[in-house]
Amino acid sequence: MLRVRCSDTLTQEDVLTDVLLDDEWHIVLFNDNHNTFDHVIECLISTCGHDALQAEQCAMIVHFKGKCNVKSGSYDELAPIHQSLSEKDLTVELNP
Repeated sequence: MLRVRCSDTLTQEDVLTDVLLDDEWHIVLFNDNHNTFDHVIECLISTCGHDALQAEQCAMIVHFKGKCNVKSGSYDELAPIHQSLSEKDLTVELNP
């Protein structure tokens, strides 16, 4: 963990917030036992902007490996996409 001395102008929280907001974030899709391949592929196309091949490849990776990073970018870009995928009953996380 990054430590900042009291004499410095930034606090530890300020520094950590800046680092997290500037880093690239990832939406991770997890395998489940209730969504069909077609539903997952349709969601990735309509919500993440994947083409059909990319969405199918992500669905296959999730099926065989258990999870897959399906989109990367800034937190502000990914937060609404993550929310939308969650509302479509996909199991997703938003990670830095």
